Amino acid sequence: MATKFAAFLTAKKIDIRRIAAASNDLERLRPEDRTLRLAKRIARGGESTEAQKEAAKGKARSGRPVTARAIQAALKGTAIAGPTKTRILAAVNVILTQKKQAAATLKDLF
Repeated sequence: MATKFAAFLTAKKIDIRRIAAASNDLERLRPEDRTLRLAKRIARGGESTEAQKEAAKGKARSGRPVTARAIQAALKGTAIAGPTKTRILAAVNVILTQKKQAAATLKDLF
């Protein structure tokens, strides 16, 4: 019996290598992420102005793409962490938009 995730991938004809590549591109740290992390580190230091605290607001990328091991665990149906599920969903949605198909939700995959 295939898992819900495996059935979704076969129905939409998505290769797992493509998920890993899309996730790697999505989660790669960019210069704006690094400046945001620096601003947050300075704001925590104490000697920051209100402008620096305002610049520290926001969310940087994690820098952690989905691994092949996590994708295999999702295909088998073993337990994976919530952030990993979200990263897989984001990568799958990138692929679906490239194929001009509707975006999936977390309930569609898991």
